[in-house]
Amino acid sequence: MGICAKCGNDYDKSFDVVMGGQRLTFDSFECAIAMTAPRCTHCECRIIGHGVEAEGRMFCCAHCAGHGGAHGLRDRV
Repeated sequence: MGICAKCGNDYDKSFDVVMGGQRLTFDSFECAIAMTAPRCTHCECRIIGHGVEAEGRMFCCAHCAGHGGAHGLRDRV
């Protein structure tokens, strides 16, 4: 059993996420997302999908990237 790094729940079906050499244990995707998913630079939502990146800044979509001054990015081709 592992103890969730976000909520502290001791859960027999926990899982680990390794990022940047750090291993974190979670009891749910909800907790994993809350602690590891980047936030959109413009609207501050959690980026759960691919998102877009410009000059080191992450955005949830091309629309938010445009509002953040990063023009020419596209969500799809």
